[in-house]
Amino acid sequence: MALQFHRAVEHLEGWSASSNGFSFVITYQSPNGPEFHGRAGYMASWRPLHVSKGATKIGGSPFDTFAQADAYAPPD
Repeated sequence: MALQFHRAVEHLEGWSASSNGFSFVITYQSPNGPEFHGRAGYMASWRPLHVSKGATKIGGSPFDTFAQADAYAPPD
């Protein structure tokens, strides 16, 4: 599935896209600073669009680059 990501929040490293009833988000996290807080690196997550449910994060280490996170294809 091809997704077109767009910057979700001005001045923060966060991009979002949606397709087939799911929302996908890529963020840059850091332990401190203005970014999203967490382990340093890019993190991808997804959740159903029309269900009040928390997002599923990609397990393991964060991605090193936006391109790696953008290219990730979750398992079927």
